Amino acid sequence: MHHDIALITTISVALGLALVLGFVAVRLRMPALLGYMIAGVMIGPATPGFVADVTLSQQLAEIGVILLMFGVGLHFSLKDLMAVRRIAIFGAVAQILVATTLGAAVAQWWGWSIGASVVFGLALSVASTVVLLRGLESRGLLDSQNGRIAVGWLIVEDLVMVFALVLLPALAGWLGGTPGAATDGHGGGTGETTLLTTVALTLGKVAIFIALMLLGGKRFFPWLLWQVARTGSRELFTLGVIAIAMGIAYFSSIIFGVSFALGAFFAGMVLRESALSHRAAEESLPLRDAFAVLFFVSVGMLFDPAMLIEEPLRVLTVVAIIVFGKTLAAFGLVLLFRYPLNTAFTVSASLAQIGEFSFILAALGASLGLLPEQGQNLIVAGALISIALNPLLFNLLEPAQRWIRGRSRLARFMERTDDPLAELPMTTDLRSLTGHALIVGYGVLGSHIGTQLRRSGMSVVVADIQRERVEQLRAQDIPAVCGDAADEEVLIQAHVARARMLIITVPDTVRTQKMMATAKLLRPEISILVCAENEEVEPLLRKAGATAVFVGERELANNMGDFAVQRLASEAET
Repeated sequence: MHHDIALITTISVALGLALVLGFVAVRLRMPALLGYMIAGVMIGPATPGFVADVTLSQQLAEIGVILLMFGVGLHFSLKDLMAVRRIAIFGAVAQILVATTLGAAVAQWWGWSIGASVVFGLALSVASTVVLLRGLESRGLLDSQNGRIAVGWLIVEDLVMVFALVLLPALAGWLGGTPGAATDGHGGGTGETTLLTTVALTLGKVAIFIALMLLGGKRFFPWLLWQVARTGSRELFTLGVIAIAMGIAYFSSIIFGVSFALGAFFAGMVLRESALSHRAAEESLPLRDAFAVLFFVSVGMLFDPAMLIEEPLRVLTVVAIIVFGKTLAAFGLVLLFRYPLNTAFTVSASLAQIGEFSFILAALGASLGLLPEQGQNLIVAGALISIALNPLLFNLLEPAQRWIRGRSRLARFMERTDDPLAELPMTTDLRSLTGHALIVGYGVLGSHIGTQLRRSGMSVVVADIQRERVEQLRAQDIPAVCGDAADEEVLIQAHVARARMLIITVPDTVRTQKMMATAKLLRPEISILVCAENEEVEPLLRKAGATAVFVGERELANNMGDFAVQRLASEAET
């Protein structure tokens, strides 16, 4: 062949090797992206054998960054964040400050510049979205209260990093690097005036861009997607989603001087406003995943394995900050908010790694002349090792909790039996605590049931694991206790022994069985309504004492079927 096939070769080798090593990583019960990064190391310039085109890989990585950030914006839920805002916002910001300070202090000790130290510390402070979500999902924790706190915490970390991506180019000259395009042409005046002007211009451009996205883009782009969807062409719809993501990222960078990452993030946010957002996420997922793989491979290509031999103490220091410094900071902050030991363990283990935002920050820092090549290598080494250790930390959660509880009075105290939200207020009307309906879980389903019962004149008491929700219910004079109702103390505090009915809206078979056992022991004649995960577990739940079992899809089918029969009957009569 006479034509250049460097692009085809790079993509083919990168994806093929990533597939093999990703498969091996998953078989070893590790995140697949660890395999992708090792694939990048193997085809990078620092290792012998085939060397992929680094320039092309970096451009492919840019597309990967755009699509990764588009996915983050598409799944960004302000509602989910607000549900855990008290602990997530303060906790994440405090943990970022602690981790950044640790990283920056170590970098200063190594003799790095202030700018390099700041970028290095920030890169060590933010966890990987991919690793955290997949780690929680694989253990069934994603929809739990602990999982929601970890995800809310991560959302705040991501938002802080987005803000950092905006400010770094503007502050590059002041921090000792090469000023970005946003700072060009403003060299007059004192250093302080120049800095303030640069930051003001940068924030002004970003503010205009955000305003346009939230005011105009929020309406125009969902409308545009609807017009494409009306054609009925699946490939046009997918093309429309990707074109919007890439187009906003590109033109926001050209016109407003913001990063591709920020533009892509807001592209995802505006499309989330569309009723087609779920379809957009589903249709674009294969392409996003493919370029995300290329992104992680390209990150691996930047790593020089010789650093593990030449600078082992520095690598261990970085890993210690990520795995122990961040973990202990998050652990202490969660306990400070009076959450139980289990929540502290889960959240801190979820955050004990770094990933995609760390690489984006490192690449930006290097391009601005702030972060040395050694810094990038240390960040990649820290990511590789922390991602490999993360599954092990999750596996140690239960044994560690049992060991600590069995040997430490302080740990048992940390379970927070003195938590005021774990008991009903003394002002609760005692008449509402007899013959009431006890609802476990007051989400969408539980709140609808509770509203109907209260309208009918029946007293309702709620047991929910989400603290903010319990506080909101108490503000509405609805008796509520905070905690996992699978623990018998929570049901006792909710006066299950006096309840007429127990309604469990949490589709968790194991926990539901524990709740029913406690309820039947304290009040044998109680009626129990449960929400089941599927029809297969229905016999098991009935045997355990459920009065009625409801399966979501079946109940929906029954209601739609009844409506269809009634509608057809009425049409036949007319």
